[in-house]
Amino acid sequence: MAESRADSDVYVVEPLLPQRLRRPSDLLRFFATLIVLGAVILLALVAKQTLIGLEADVKVGTELVPLLPRIAAFLGGAAVLIVPAAFAVERVFHRDGLRVAEGLIAAIIGMAGSFLLGQWLVAGNVNDLRVLLTGDRTIEPLNTLLTSVIAYATAVRISRRPTWRMLMWTTIALYILAFFSGRQITIPSAIVTVLVGMAIGYATLYSVGSPNTRPPGSAVVAALRKLSFSPVSARRIEDDHQGSRRYAIGLQDGTSLDVTVLDRDRQVAGLPYRLWRRFRLNSETRRKAIRSLRAELEREALMAYAAQAAGASTPRLLGTSEIGTEAALLAYEHIETRPLDDVPDEEIDDDLLAQIWEQVELLRIQRLAHRRLTGDSIHLDRAGRVVLTDARSGEIAAGDLLLRLDVAQLLTYLSLRIGPERSVRAASNVLGPDALAAAIPLLQRIALTRETRSALARDKNLLPAIRDQIVALKPQGKAEEVRLERFRPRTLVTIIASTFAAYILFSQLSRVDLYKVVTTANWGWAGLALVASFVSFVAAALMLRGFVPEPLPLWRTVLVQFAASFVKLVAPPAVGGVAINTRYLQKRGISPSSAVASVGASQLIMLVFHIALLLLFAYITGSTTTTAFSPSRGLVLVLLALALLVVLVLGVPPLRRMVTARMRKLFTNVLPRLLDVLQSPRKMIEACLGTLMITISFVACLDACVAAFGGELSFTAVAVVFLTANAIGSAAPTPGGLGAVESALAVGLSVAGLEPGLALSAVLLYRLLTFWLPVLPGWASFTYLQRNEAL
Repeated sequence: MAESRADSDVYVVEPLLPQRLRRPSDLLRFFATLIVLGAVILLALVAKQTLIGLEADVKVGTELVPLLPRIAAFLGGAAVLIVPAAFAVERVFHRDGLRVAEGLIAAIIGMAGSFLLGQWLVAGNVNDLRVLLTGDRTIEPLNTLLTSVIAYATAVRISRRPTWRMLMWTTIALYILAFFSGRQITIPSAIVTVLVGMAIGYATLYSVGSPNTRPPGSAVVAALRKLSFSPVSARRIEDDHQGSRRYAIGLQDGTSLDVTVLDRDRQVAGLPYRLWRRFRLNSETRRKAIRSLRAELEREALMAYAAQAAGASTPRLLGTSEIGTEAALLAYEHIETRPLDDVPDEEIDDDLLAQIWEQVELLRIQRLAHRRLTGDSIHLDRAGRVVLTDARSGEIAAGDLLLRLDVAQLLTYLSLRIGPERSVRAASNVLGPDALAAAIPLLQRIALTRETRSALARDKNLLPAIRDQIVALKPQGKAEEVRLERFRPRTLVTIIASTFAAYILFSQLSRVDLYKVVTTANWGWAGLALVASFVSFVAAALMLRGFVPEPLPLWRTVLVQFAASFVKLVAPPAVGGVAINTRYLQKRGISPSSAVASVGASQLIMLVFHIALLLLFAYITGSTTTTAFSPSRGLVLVLLALALLVVLVLGVPPLRRMVTARMRKLFTNVLPRLLDVLQSPRKMIEACLGTLMITISFVACLDACVAAFGGELSFTAVAVVFLTANAIGSAAPTPGGLGAVESALAVGLSVAGLEPGLALSAVLLYRLLTFWLPVLPGWASFTYLQRNEAL
């Protein structure tokens, strides 16, 4: 700690402020520049022909006026050196040489980095990118001089000086125009050079840090004096949850102030999280991700004044002021309080709960949403009265959704402390059952604060318990479902994986001559493969019938399996079939628990058969000398892969929890269901026969597809390839395992000894017969079953 003299009689006790800071804004600008750089390169690769045409037009134009490129090159080259040098001289005269030194470091890194990157591209490592940046001419892919100048201008923050900024970018534009007209640089190269220079400049700024421009405590005291306060002491206290500085100020009349200082460089702190929430959640539940210092000051002040006008017990806002151009302050009256987080659970009585909900009701009446009703924003003064703090998180003129979110958040926090029953009862006594019923759809983890979500991870049954308590108060209460999330992270992962899978698939298709595939295929074998594909649906129906003691019609059950193939278009393969079959059994009058148990039993036995057949066929392949599948090695690799998967699942807690939760849901009551099946020999035979037929029919289909293109491979080798690829496809998050299955099958068949082009042709025919072709009858089956209320 250090003491800094603020005036002739006031000392500010605060930690020594660092001389330099790594500003989050520089890091964010660096990543934003990289994202823009990637987007520019992708767009340029797509629009390559347009850029080539533009360069041809420029070449014709420069031939008509041959002296213009030389004049522009001389002027641009001179100006692009003179302007940075003049700015450096001006800064040195103002004793700001350190900034110039930072700029020179960035310039050196920019020149060296662009040169090395250019040499790497010239060496032919990425030929398409090299041609894009050079136009296939003998020029630099990245202009080293321009890169260093841009890096220098970025590092010295020339953009904050309007006159110099305009002069700098004018000379850069002239330089680019001159070199472009002289065909010494391409448009993509110019844009990429500028972006690389900016990225290096921002990276340098963040690495070496920037001078700390935050006003010290003495400036805070001086600003308070201008507001007619008379400070006699000042002490830095713990920062608030958003990282803003806080000071305890003693006044001459014996009273105190709590001062919050908003620093400009902290305005982007937490920006990625806020942007993620803004992107992920619907509009009314999000706040503006980026605000200026002035806007943040006005927002917090307005919320504080509105809460006072509503009669809520909050610290009074006594004054606001800017502290230069880099910070602003808000001065609140000081109230001796302690946060609710520090109050033991046994001291939270019914009177205290009533006070808390009464304060929330005062805000609700005036349409004020607090947005952060947690234990660190609800305080108790010395008399035991409730005081609400942290007004900067709130919203004025809030909609119904935000007001209901406040209720849901406070209900959840208090339930974590005192239990759902007491929390709901106390809220009902103040707000009434209707207000609580309206909050039921918002009792979602995503709607709560980050701290509350973390606490809920230890008590996953709390939210359902709160809902049950509310429903018990108002059984007839109905509230519309509220969808807060635009999408779930799992959806985003699926989209990315699907895009990647599609890219892989299309890249594979580009290497296949489809005309040759169609004309050279033996369609007798293809017909046999089609029959094997159809048999797999009958086998799936037999398997399901075998695990359900109740009678099921065969052909309607076959239609259900076709419907499941249609659902695979929008769901991972291991999910769509389970959901369709479970729904079908429930519609047949089977209880939900028994339906889930039957499907779970079939999946469990299917998994056992899958592993057993994989080991069996791998062993048989290992003892055969008529194939080049490298059998024993394949068996070892399969076992090692399975062992690695088990270790990974058991060793990573999130994966372990996810798998155990899913397995628990899927296989609940599975053992009793299996015992029911074992009591009927006919059912047991039907279940085992169907399970075995599914695998054999798929292997036969793939084997026939290989034979259709003249491939020769043992049935056991094809079986090992199929079983391995099927496991990979089941784990893939893409619909139907798209991309993952094709890649795994093609690689497996190639390793087994097939020529890669032939292997890919066989795989594409196999996927056509087993995945794409059943979609149309699957859609018809799905529609028919829904119309007849079978699904």
